[in-house]
Amino acid sequence: MAHILIIDDSPTDVRVFTTLLEKSGYQISTAGNGEDGVELVKKLKPDLVIMDVIMPGMNGFQATRTLSRDPETAKVPVLIITTKSMETDRVWGLRQGARDFITKPVSEKDLLTRIQKLLAEVA
Repeated sequence: MAHILIIDDSPTDVRVFTTLLEKSGYQISTAGNGEDGVELVKKLKPDLVIMDVIMPGMNGFQATRTLSRDPETAKVPVLIITTKSMETDRVWGLRQGARDFITKPVSEKDLLTRIQKLLAEVA
């Protein structure tokens, strides 16, 4: 069973993603901000990170960059899921080290397909 860490400050989004992913057989951990998320990635070594962008303190772009540049966490794929829908946001997120970028709201099928693809790439 793959372990996914959700880093998002929205309790509603965390609950929706957690319910969907647990129902699909994934083990879920959560963090409510970028700083805690980066520390949990180092501690828990999840198979994948779902990252929000707009968060207080360290935003998702900064957290993704921190994870992708640290040899200890660089191999953990980051999937950014955000309300930021400009093409420049997508490009910037991928430049920071994210492996994929989805704009909210996301369909259940699309989310699961992208997660499966990212997990297969690192398997």
